[in-house]
Amino acid sequence: MTNTNYDSFHQLLKKDRKRLGDQLDEIRASRSSAKRREGSPFGKREEEASETADLENMIAQEKRILDQIVNIENALKKIEAGTFGICEKCGNPIEAIRLEAMPTARLCITDAQKTSR
Repeated sequence: MTNTNYDSFHQLLKKDRKRLGDQLDEIRASRSSAKRREGSPFGKREEEASETADLENMIAQEKRILDQIVNIENALKKIEAGTFGICEKCGNPIEAIRLEAMPTARLCITDAQKTSR
């Protein structure tokens, strides 16, 4: 891969990090307002159960987003270190098609398949 490709991945990853950060801010704001509604003496049990489920979903979504941000940060560090696109397991280049589909890929297709088994 050329540095030009790294530059495009770098820009894409930064854009994704910003988008995910904005989503995280929205979830956290929603979670704050959900906490303020908790414990209402006027709430019905069904509403409380629904609010609890919504809160659990928000927490799970927040964790997924945080995991994605960590993966993006790792990929950005690899670009800066000059190790982007190198399989962490075998040291061979990660296939361009894999990086285009998943710029945060840490393993080549072969090692990713071995790991998932």
